[in-house]
Amino acid sequence: MGNITSCCDSCFQGRRSQSYEPLLLENEREAVADLLQYLENRQTTNFFQGSPLSALTTLSFSDNVDLQRSAALAFAEITEKEVKSVGRDTLDPILFLLSSHDTEVQRAASAALGNLAVNPENKLLIVKLGGLEPLIRQMLSPNVEVQCNAVGCVTNLATHDDNKTKIAKSGALVPLTRLARSKDMRVQRNATGALLNMTHSDENRQQLVNAGAIPVLVSLLNSPDTDVQYYCTTALSNIAVDGNNRKKLAQSEPKLVSSLVALMESPSLKVQCQAALALRNLASDEKYQLEIVKADGLQPLLRLLQSTYLPLILSSAACVRNVSIHPQNESPIIESGFLQPLINLLSFKDSEEVQCHAISTLRNLAASNEKNKLAIVKAGAVQSIKELVLEVPVTVQSEMTACIAVLALSDELKGQLLEMGICEVLIPLTNSPSTEVQGNSAAALGNLSSKEIRTSSDDYSAFNEVWDKPDGGMHKYLYRFLTNSDTTFQHIAVWTIVQLLESGDPQLVSNIRNSQLLGPNIRNLSISQSSTPSSSVGTPRSHHSGPSYQDTETGDGLAEIQLLSRRILEFIDSDLEGIPGSVPGSHIQPGTSVASSRGADHEELRRSVREAFTAGR
Repeated sequence: MGNITSCCDSCFQGRRSQSYEPLLLENEREAVADLLQYLENRQTTNFFQGSPLSALTTLSFSDNVDLQRSAALAFAEITEKEVKSVGRDTLDPILFLLSSHDTEVQRAASAALGNLAVNPENKLLIVKLGGLEPLIRQMLSPNVEVQCNAVGCVTNLATHDDNKTKIAKSGALVPLTRLARSKDMRVQRNATGALLNMTHSDENRQQLVNAGAIPVLVSLLNSPDTDVQYYCTTALSNIAVDGNNRKKLAQSEPKLVSSLVALMESPSLKVQCQAALALRNLASDEKYQLEIVKADGLQPLLRLLQSTYLPLILSSAACVRNVSIHPQNESPIIESGFLQPLINLLSFKDSEEVQCHAISTLRNLAASNEKNKLAIVKAGAVQSIKELVLEVPVTVQSEMTACIAVLALSDELKGQLLEMGICEVLIPLTNSPSTEVQGNSAAALGNLSSKEIRTSSDDYSAFNEVWDKPDGGMHKYLYRFLTNSDTTFQHIAVWTIVQLLESGDPQLVSNIRNSQLLGPNIRNLSISQSSTPSSSVGTPRSHHSGPSYQDTETGDGLAEIQLLSRRILEFIDSDLEGIPGSVPGSHIQPGTSVASSRGADHEELRRSVREAFTAGR
């Protein structure tokens, strides 16, 4: 926040013409004369130390109200021109003036204190010296000018983290909330600014909610003042970070979403941005994800997404990402025209966060609808990912490879993805420094290798083309995963090998059978397993679902790895005639087994591992 709105417009006019009561103490007469002289030379006078400060102090502690007024007005004028870190010797007289019963003294003293409260060191010292108590009393004053300056001072004090909890516990929140409804726009602006400054910690947010701030902030979203709109929107955005607060908002504020959607059309860019961020935080909950779409929030979000102003792009991308989590919103988002703008943002090099939001949204849109998967690929998402994924930051790589893993679940798209050469970029990423990128890339390759129903037209030549390259190809990737100490990676490797063998492709079967790297390690896994903790890899999820992969239960995973390894050995140890061919009916269908007695067990394994490759939300 910037400086407070000052209500002290003319702090020391007519100072020379002021007449004091005839009976002044000698030191007071000297202080008046000295002060007038110092004010004549104010450009070269330091009023925060020495004789100038001594003169101001004498007048401040006088019993003469006129002298107090002069001191308070002088402090207000001086601090408006110059603000620096001051000591207790400067603040004590101002705080004394703050406790005066005279409205003019209160107004000027609080203006001076608010000016000094711009300085970080002064913020702390004012609170330490007990400045909150008299400020709270002045907030309760019937005088609007006094209210304005007192609230403005508290607003500035509340920008320091060390002061926030003290202010919340001081009893200031209730009067601040009341003054946020003031008919005076200056008071309203300062009060809402102070409330905003109090929303940056969990404890203070709860104090605000308990003080009744929520309905006040929501009602002021419709204020004609841009600053008030901004402060209230941002405060509500911060309050909505907490799940319990979102529930309270859902129960008590039915017009909140529609008001925020309307503010995305505000002439003010900062209000548009904060409205989108507030909706983003609300959209952490399912109810709000649906309500934003129902309130016609998609078109304003689409407009912000295509802005040239980074904060607008970032806030809208983050909001759409959350809204896209709900399956019912997938089609409306696509039908509203988001696909191409989202794909364009994949190459938005100015912000890694924007790239992450864009690709995560595409992944969410593909999660539960076959038609949407096809639309995403048709719009060019996979081609863009292929061109970008090896160069983008690791966090973006993780989201991109997870998106491919989801798209690769579609039997209708597998062949198309393979023809596009997606394996050429997935294979190098299985050796990424990031375990998430490794696991996502392997999951994508596994999904591409599997089919619910195999036919004679299935083409697995793409896997043969990348068997030894790039970066050692599928061969080295499978070897690395088989020999990895992480049981989840072992699990992915053996399951993928089963899929490749069941394809019935002669070249693939020969490559696997003749490998000196794969066979011995598969044999080791089929004999015994040690209990090695698995990493958090498995199922790519939406960004609100925790880790990028589902954990594999160590016990069950070990048994499945052993059984899948034995299944592979049944292939590679069999006679040539027993190897599945590439003609209809001669290759192994899902759920069948060379050893028919194990058919049921094998189907359970296939189902279990397939679930480890499907996308959850």
